[in-house]
Amino acid sequence: MPKIDLYKMDGSVAGKIELSEAVFGQKVNASVLHTVVVNHLANKRQGTQSAKTRSEVSGGGAKPFRQKGTGRARQGSIRAAQWIKGGVVFAPKPRDYRFSVNKKVKKVAMRSALSDKVAENSMIVIDDLKFEEIKTKQVNELLKNLGVDTKALIVTCDKDENIYLSARNIYGVDASFVGMLNVYDILNHAKLIVARDAVEKIEEVYA
Repeated sequence: MPKIDLYKMDGSVAGKIELSEAVFGQKVNASVLHTVVVNHLANKRQGTQSAKTRSEVSGGGAKPFRQKGTGRARQGSIRAAQWIKGGVVFAPKPRDYRFSVNKKVKKVAMRSALSDKVAENSMIVIDDLKFEEIKTKQVNELLKNLGVDTKALIVTCDKDENIYLSARNIYGVDASFVGMLNVYDILNHAKLIVARDAVEKIEEVYA
């Protein structure tokens, strides 16, 4: 079982914590990680982009000049793609980019992402992560105490408004909770700061 340091909010080490081998000690599957990240980004796309084809732009009903004898290339419409104000070739149209991935694949990807963070010493577990009020300064102090000066994701067991609202104004720092945790967010942040009770919940869900 992998063991990592357990920290307090002031940055001091409170001891060691044993992590589940089934969740935090797995071999990283890059192929599955790629599939799940692509799925996440595709599902976030609005798919509202649109452009007009030559049949949809106005004008161009008549042949611009006769077929032969002008010395120019033959043309059928002034709304063909090569003309100014012409239509777009293979114009993008509104569509749904969503596709599904099996739950088992998503679980494998989550275990791989978490295991990768532990293997790279990029996961920090906090013994009692709690803010009494909404204050950005508290998050800045926490990051300074932990020596984190890069993109970081703070994960709590349940949604914590104090932490979420305190962290959202800091560039590169995001807050989430176990129910909303996803592979993309884990990989997109250099450091993963997790509350101790959130670790237990993650092990319960993904073991």
